[in-house]
Amino acid sequence: MSSLHEISTAQLRVGMYLHKLGGSWLQHPFLRNSFLLDDPKDLQRILESGIQTVWIDTARGLGLDATDPDAPTPATDSLAADDPATALTEAEVDAIEQDRMPASALRPPGPVTLHAEIERAREICLSGKQQVMQMFDDLRLGNSIRQDSVLPLIEEMNASVLRNPVALLSVARLKTHDDYTYLHSVAVAALMLALARQLGLDPEQTKMAGCGGLMHDLGKAFMPLEVLNKPGKLTDEEFAVMKTHPQAGARALQEAGADAGVVDIALHHHEKINGRGYPHGLRGEEISLLARMGAICDVYDAVTSVRAYKAPWDPSGAMREMARWDGHFDRRIFNAFVKTVGIYPVGALVRLASEQLAVVAEPGRESLLKPKVRVFYSLRRQQKILVHTLDLADPACRDSIVGPENPEKWGFTNLEALWL
Repeated sequence: MSSLHEISTAQLRVGMYLHKLGGSWLQHPFLRNSFLLDDPKDLQRILESGIQTVWIDTARGLGLDATDPDAPTPATDSLAADDPATALTEAEVDAIEQDRMPASALRPPGPVTLHAEIERAREICLSGKQQVMQMFDDLRLGNSIRQDSVLPLIEEMNASVLRNPVALLSVARLKTHDDYTYLHSVAVAALMLALARQLGLDPEQTKMAGCGGLMHDLGKAFMPLEVLNKPGKLTDEEFAVMKTHPQAGARALQEAGADAGVVDIALHHHEKINGRGYPHGLRGEEISLLARMGAICDVYDAVTSVRAYKAPWDPSGAMREMARWDGHFDRRIFNAFVKTVGIYPVGALVRLASEQLAVVAEPGRESLLKPKVRVFYSLRRQQKILVHTLDLADPACRDSIVGPENPEKWGFTNLEALWL
């Protein structure tokens, strides 16, 4: 008799062993599908996720009969019958999950507030930084790497993006030049996952987008440290060396058996639509969708990050500048990227029509031009004022954004404290 049974989430109890959660790995908030349900908080997260059914393994945990007096008996439960024709193997359960999944199970977890997700995003970024550092160390020591080793992290990142895409994108952008190489990869992975969601990519493509984003710069592990960590602008000779990192990374990933899409992101994320990129000077549709996505995500995070030789661009200023680079990016994908991150991303300094300065705290629900902001400075009085939140989308609000401002111009530091 099979020990695997499909039940509704309403029948779940602490002590049951989850064999499979209804929906793909993209639709639930856990790192894995199979685990002992021993925490009431995990049970609550499943109930709130929109998942309708799960598979339990009664050989490894409680069954329905142990917890629910009204549960169907083995004689009436077709999945628990002794008849070999109705007993299910694990392989058959996997096939059923792929071929017959309730439409309601595909609903993403309900959104949570930015601040509720910030702490989780911090933990994910720390974990991601450590994992990328380990991959760099392994490659420098001549050891191989495995794509499947990063899947739990990618799943957790994607779950965060589904809960609130802004939290992880915003936290991942905050980095010092000392940890740029590693956190840049984490940030690009987060941007790729969010962009994949915006473009409506399927689960497999989304997974490759996230993995490729995380591993796109692994070729830098083979670059001379004096070039990689140089605090100033590279010479032409040094830049020629750095331009070999896509091939080096792609080669390492290919030797490790990584998916072709992941290898392609590493190899072609510096290509440009006009054919002036590297290493192969590909043009337009010659560049894969995932590589075109990677080019946008890579540049955006690079220019908005602190580097040893330059100050970061403010997020909204970066959007405006990138929009002007004719022939650099795929226009359709770039427009989707703007929708993903926002014209005025979280953390951007903006000038209001009321002659005040504010920091964007949350994106607008209905309009990219009407986010929630934290007002903190009066231009008329040239002094800081009591910080207060303003929802520009509120019908009662009479204020609006005039345009972005450069924090360096005003000498402002630590603006993150206004939205974190």
